[in-house]
This record gives sequence, structure tokens and C-alpha cells, in this order.
Amino acid sequence: MQVASPIPKKHARIEIIPLIDIMFFLLASFMMVSLSQTHMKGIRIQLPGANPPPPGPKDYVSVRIGAGNTVSFDGQYVQDDQVMPYLFQLHSANPGIKVSISAEGMARHGDVITVLDKVRRAGIQKVGYQIRAVSGGAPAPGAAPGAPGAPPAAPPPPPH
Repeated sequence: MQVASPIPKKHARIEIIPLIDIMFFLLASFMMVSLSQTHMKGIRIQLPGANPPPPGPKDYVSVRIGAGNTVSFDGQYVQDDQVMPYLFQLHSANPGIKVSISAEGMARHGDVITVLDKVRRAGIQKVGYQIRAVSGGAPAPGAAPGAPGAPPAAPPPPPH
């Protein structure tokens, strides 16, 4: 006959939580020891200073036409008979030079076109124009829509 024991039978259990804590402690200890043994080694080098690059050939010039056919290159006035030699000199120094043409309010349109023709005769191909919108003021009487100083044209009707 078999008699059951009044003491309950216990099964063996392995607690995982303390094992995880021990593993994290060992990992952290290993990382701290390995990082403390790292020696930084380097090579001494001489870095260049912040010197500006040497000036190369000029690649941009601003031409401004004023009242009375006064022409200035980058703010320096040039006599009318010296404009062509100056343009040839710029083009020979840099064949890809860019020219930006602007005019004062009192400059004549014909003077601007004359300077543009001289720029083209000098062989300069890259030409831009600086244009400023008219600020304020009422439109000129009889001004066509789209002209400077005129009110904007009415929007086109919606398609049906």
C-alpha cells in the first residue's frame, strides 16, 4: 500500500531574474574594463592655414550706363573712346567673362544698345541685364497693359 506524504513535494526551479541581473553586471564590467584599456594614437599633421585662393582671371564685370552716355565698369568710369579697348582687354584675359548691363533712370535707351553692341563686337557672349521694377506712382496716362507702371492685365476668363 502506498501512503501519500503530508508534506507537498517541491519541484526544483531555476530563477532567471537574478541570472539576468548578473549577466548585465558582467557585461557592464567587461565594457568598462575594455574601454579603459583603449589608448588613442594619432599622427601629427600640419593643416594649411585659412589663406584666400590666389586671384584668378576676372569672371564677372558689371557695366552701368548713366545719363549723358557715362559708362562705368564695376564702379570705375571709363571714357567713351576707351570702352572698346577695355572690353577687348577683359575678353582676352578671360574668354568666358560674364557681363551684366544696367542703366540709370536718366540713361537713354540708345546708349544702352550702343554699349551692348560694343560688348558683342568684343566677342563677349555671356551678357545679362539688371532690371529693376518701377516703384510706386500712378500709371502713365494711356500706358498699355503690361507696360512698366501700368496696372496688371485682367486675368483670362475660365475655360468652359
